[in-house]
Amino acid sequence: MQEAMSYTGRRWRSGVESEVEDTVAEEVPVALVYNGISHVVMLATPADVEEFALGFSLSEGIVGAAREVRDIEVRDAADGVEVNLDIAPERFMALKARRRNLAGRTGCGLCGTESLEQVLRPLPRVPAGAGVAPAAIHAAFGALQQRQRLHALTGAVHAAAWATPRGGLDLVREDVGRHNALDKLIGAMARRRVAFDAGFAIITSRASCEMVQKAATTGMPLLAAISAPTGLAIRLARDCGLTLIGFARGGSHVVYAGMLA
Repeated sequence: MQEAMSYTGRRWRSGVESEVEDTVAEEVPVALVYNGISHVVMLATPADVEEFALGFSLSEGIVGAAREVRDIEVRDAADGVEVNLDIAPERFMALKARRRNLAGRTGCGLCGTESLEQVLRPLPRVPAGAGVAPAAIHAAFGALQQRQRLHALTGAVHAAAWATPRGGLDLVREDVGRHNALDKLIGAMARRRVAFDAGFAIITSRASCEMVQKAATTGMPLLAAISAPTGLAIRLARDCGLTLIGFARGGSHVVYAGMLA
């Protein structure tokens, strides 16, 4: 499936109407099926789907390591994409015990969660990671704009990127959903065996509690957002030792948890 397509529309500008053709980001239902059992359907950009499935599995604690996902098969369905994952038996039994079956949305990673315990699951203490200076944060965000290919075409997607301690960008992934973009990044890192404590992540969205949970679950030491954090995100970051930065733009930022070098 294509990640973007052209559509015609009518533009009104300064009292003049004209026909335009725009490149528009696509979003489709992506069903994640574990060992033959459907678990979740998310709306996502139909690109890097295997990385999304792997990253979601890791960031949601369904598996503890990439090796526990023994096979991933992607197939186009009539109304979307189905991803079949073969995971280790003990992980599948734990997944069944959680009795979680949620219908995901672009803007919410928790819709359909069955209990408060599942929302506020315990987070591991994150590693200290390499020292990151303020200049590295802004260097990474400065480089990101040139790497947002799909956003440049459509203006409609978020990005998540992995940076070295000096601010160089290693990986960038995009999606209509900010959670999905981060999951795709996590999956890409896992497939390439990039150490989760050897740099930091930046996101072109707010820093919600789900974003902090995903970063902390995979062992990322620092998450920097271009927009604001939520109060719950700050409290979770402080509890697990994650350095959380918000409003990282225009040469300015706010450190809400942890510290920079």
